[in-house]
Order: sequence, then C-alpha cells, then structure tokens
Amino acid sequence: MELSFAATLWLWGARKSETWTFVTVPADLSDELRDRSGPPRGFGSIPVTVTLGTSTWRTSVFPEKASGCFVLPIKSAIRKAESIAVDDEVTIHLSPLDG
Repeated sequence: MELSFAATLWLWGARKSETWTFVTVPADLSDELRDRSGPPRGFGSIPVTVTLGTSTWRTSVFPEKASGCFVLPIKSAIRKAESIAVDDEVTIHLSPLDG
C-alpha cells in the first residue's frame, strides 16, 4: 500500500534544547494506515518507507494525540537535500513496512 498526500512542514519545539520538523498525515490516510498496517510499535509508531522529491528513507510515523492523526518527522538532511523549510508544502509518498 502506498499513500500519497500534500502537507505543510511544521515545527515542534516543545523542548527548549531541540526542535523537530513534521508533516501531518491526513485523517483519512491515518485511519487507513491504522487499519491496514501491522501492529504498532513503541509509542504507537508504524514503520514506513517515505519518498519526498528525490529522497527516499525509512522512518516511522507517530500518533499525535490532539489531532488523532499520524505525524511524520522530516529530518534536517532531507530538508537540506530537497531545499525545503518550515511552512513549505511538500508531496509525500509513504508505504508501511512489513512487521
């Protein structure tokens, strides 16, 4: 299963010493991930393969309590390679990995 969506990069800075950049997986696709992937891992995460532009990597999506959606971290190396920043809209392609 491959899911594709457009989303805006946002910054999570709850800890003063570190910041993280994420996109939110839309609610309908979050539900599909929940329904069609294997059992969640630590923190309710689901391992995925992600493609953004010319970059492909493995990571996990994590449930976000407030929205009920999954969030996908976008690491600094990917943002640099793809010349993207917070508030940019990007197109994401992701596939859950088999347990």
